[in-house]
Amino acid sequence: MYQEYWKLKEKPFENSPDPKFLYHSQEHDEALFRLLYAIQSSKGAALLTGEYGCGKTLLMHTIVSELSAGQFKIAYLTNPRWSATELIQEILYQFEIDTQSRNRIDMLHDLNDFLFDNVRNKKHTIIIVDEAQVITDYDTFEELRLLLNFQMNDKYLLTLFLVGQPELNETVKNIPQLNQRIAVRFHLKRFGPEDTKAYINYRLRVAGRNDPIFTDNAISVIYDHTQGTPRLINNVCDLALVIGFGKYVNIIDEHLIKGIIDTGH
Repeated sequence: MYQEYWKLKEKPFENSPDPKFLYHSQEHDEALFRLLYAIQSSKGAALLTGEYGCGKTLLMHTIVSELSAGQFKIAYLTNPRWSATELIQEILYQFEIDTQSRNRIDMLHDLNDFLFDNVRNKKHTIIIVDEAQVITDYDTFEELRLLLNFQMNDKYLLTLFLVGQPELNETVKNIPQLNQRIAVRFHLKRFGPEDTKAYINYRLRVAGRNDPIFTDNAISVIYDHTQGTPRLINNVCDLALVIGFGKYVNIIDEHLIKGIIDTGH
């Protein structure tokens, strides 16, 4: 709609988890380093938390995109409102494991065979549970913990990532048996003012625009309104590009941004 007007090749502020739009702040790079280390060192389990809209899912999609498809088998589980048995069924489905039984023991045997086959074929198995804070059934968390019992010669047969909002950290801490298995942890924070500016301009460059569109004062107002939350920044900036296009402005200033905020968009 507005791409041609702003000389953009694509929309820069979509909230879909497209790895090419990951802004490599110091914090995001540290999170990437720690989580990739968990995979490379077969650490078993890692925990990534952060406020709503801080880029956790984008970070995990970036990690998945960086892994060689031939070397890794990945199950990406979202909105995990399952019972313990449904969790295992979903994992089997994600890995395309054809099981002939709905019996829990049989399903775990099939999963065990799959994991050992991967090891023999020099493949690494990864299970990512996104939005894990929505899990309310203790038995489901216990099932996740038991997945880490799949080991061989003190080496985990899989890497488990639990990803969610800050309350997930407290939930895990209240389950000592699971908490003790978490080898790598990271809490993703919101951007500060400087990263907010760099983030906006980075996404514009990725979308094909090298010249700034937002004034420094506009970005300051965006930061004050969003407190550096990437998803909220995207929402405001995308709408600003639409309205700026509609008003035929050449630059987006603080007055346009304040107008968006004041009208509740």
